[in-house]
Amino acid sequence: MSWVFLRDLLSGVNKYSTGIGRIWVAVVFLFRPLVYIVAAENIWKYEHDEFECNIKQPGCENVCFDHFFPVSHIRLWALQIIMVSTPSLLVVFHVAYRKNREKHHNQKLYRSPGEIDGGLLWTYLISLILKTAFETVFLVLFYKLYNGFKVPRLVKCDVRPCPNTVDCFISKPTEKMIFLYFLLGTSCLCIALNLSEFSYLIFKYSIKCYVKRHVKKRQ
Repeated sequence: MSWVFLRDLLSGVNKYSTGIGRIWVAVVFLFRPLVYIVAAENIWKYEHDEFECNIKQPGCENVCFDHFFPVSHIRLWALQIIMVSTPSLLVVFHVAYRKNREKHHNQKLYRSPGEIDGGLLWTYLISLILKTAFETVFLVLFYKLYNGFKVPRLVKCDVRPCPNTVDCFISKPTEKMIFLYFLLGTSCLCIALNLSEFSYLIFKYSIKCYVKRHVKKRQ
């Protein structure tokens, strides 16, 4: 997959984001893909080949690996990055719609097509809600699939066709644990940034409405 393509596709979001939103974009497109490409991908690259059980029963090792790792950490992480990024496209599409509408009517309908107000504000808020929801869903999914945010050194497996309970060993558990904590930390940071930006926009919109009402009353 091309991270550069995804970055370029969403680079326009910075034009319409608040300062908090720009920090979110930096976290998503600098820290996450950089760590993913440089380090995490290599650590999990041969996870199946390096997963060993103390038995040579045909099929036992494969079944145990599938039982403890139903989905690869790294693939699920890549899917998470894509899913939490796509809601930002709603903002890009809405701005493009405003520009095309002005072009179609051949007149200026908005003070600035990229200004976060009116319908664009609600689109932006919806995108923040979706991003927060995706982050939360993936954190819960990680927790459920792997029985918590941990990578054990030893796992015991009794899934058929294993004849009895066998010991299986996971390679580089400490390194994997470190990057799992990094995943958890960046996800929590992104959730905090989304909630902060949501609160900021609601507060700013409320103040704006209050000032308008006050001015009308005085007039």
